[in-house]
Amino acid sequence: MSQRQVLQVFEQYQRARTQFVQTVAELATRPQNIETLQNAGVMALLRPLLLDVVPNIQQTAALALGRLANYNDDLAEAVVKGDILPQLVYSLAEQNRFYKKAAAFVLRAVGKHSPQLAQAIVDCGALDTLVICLEDFDPGVKEAASWALGYIARHNAELSQAVVDAGAIPLLVLCIQEPEIALRRIAASALSDVSKHSPELAQTVVDAGAIAHLAQMILNPDAKLKRQVLSALSQIAKHSVDLAEMVVEAEIFPVVLTCLKDSDEYVKKNAATLIREIARHTPELSQLIVNAGGVAAVIDCVGCCKGNVRLPGIMMLGYVAAHSENLAMAVIISKGVPQLAVCLSEEPEDHIKAAAAWSLGQIGRHTPEHARAVAVANVLPVLLSLYMSPESSEDLQVKVLPHDSKARRLFVTSGGLKKVQEIKAEAGSLLQEYIYTINNCYPEEIVRYYSPGYSEALLERVENYQPVL
Repeated sequence: MSQRQVLQVFEQYQRARTQFVQTVAELATRPQNIETLQNAGVMALLRPLLLDVVPNIQQTAALALGRLANYNDDLAEAVVKGDILPQLVYSLAEQNRFYKKAAAFVLRAVGKHSPQLAQAIVDCGALDTLVICLEDFDPGVKEAASWALGYIARHNAELSQAVVDAGAIPLLVLCIQEPEIALRRIAASALSDVSKHSPELAQTVVDAGAIAHLAQMILNPDAKLKRQVLSALSQIAKHSVDLAEMVVEAEIFPVVLTCLKDSDEYVKKNAATLIREIARHTPELSQLIVNAGGVAAVIDCVGCCKGNVRLPGIMMLGYVAAHSENLAMAVIISKGVPQLAVCLSEEPEDHIKAAAAWSLGQIGRHTPEHARAVAVANVLPVLLSLYMSPESSEDLQVKVLPHDSKARRLFVTSGGLKKVQEIKAEAGSLLQEYIYTINNCYPEEIVRYYSPGYSEALLERVENYQPVL
């Protein structure tokens, strides 16, 4: 056999390997092929190709593995059990930018499914290598590494702490300052994933100087970046008064209120969530939001949204109103009650109705004047029908039924208790059981007083009464 023929054999083998990995990578994009590939033992065949002498074959093999692992946790588990991770981590430090992106994609695809799989990535020493990739010259490598680190951190505080300990946070803060919009989005998302678990983890993000850079991006025209920025700020602000104050001190008001009018639903929702997380801490922070025009802006936002996008705004109004009579009155003056009444009536989801009922309760519980503002909006008949509907969840019924003395008094003075007594329910029916539960919130003589015919019975007793002279 001539030298040329020998070389042809190797060329054919290389072409075959190239065609194999490219075809598998392509097949792995379609869910209907996944099971067949798995049953054919594709993992064991791809593994040696990660160390192939041809860089393009290595990269495509990694890409195919990433697509398979991304599909479900069984395939991700197979990547771990097949001892593929150590090879990836080893090659990640050595290879070119295309391979690094593909390898980081595999780590992200494995780590996203569960804390156990994410822990397997940490255990094989991947974090240090991923953090080195955050300093890579290529923005695509930084992005792939940020994505993998965020997917590991999102599961729990321990995994987040591992990401922090590997030195990722200062580099992620540098990534949010890069010109590439995709990198900034993913880095902001990763900071959000780290911040959400505990005040200590959020503090590490703050200490790295993240707040000022995030706050500057609130007005960025890119909606996906704004979503992540607002999410990261709310995950920081939610933990404590100190952290919320640091977010406020970055002068996010009034600029953040413009996001409540954004055309992107998630930008609106995340902006309302950020305002809610700040408002719930103290009366002072709520007052600052009121002074910036935040209550009126949130009410407008609730009015032009539907479903879960409304929820943080609804809750925010309740948190503000709960702090004091004056803050509750600010919600009333801004026409918050009619808007909450609309949510109560038109939202199909019980958890949103429950939130609206809770917020109305926080507004009405302070004084008779507050209670009157709620009663005038005609919400009590709606609340009553929700309470008595067999389709209402237990949480909704708990939010609707008066539990404190002021709310019980409001229920009486606004005519709610009287309406309950006028309902004709069959003996032993579920409806009668509901009425009985409501009546149990009040003294027996009060219930009797508001029952139909009681005044006539009382007058009859007066007429038939024989005074002892």
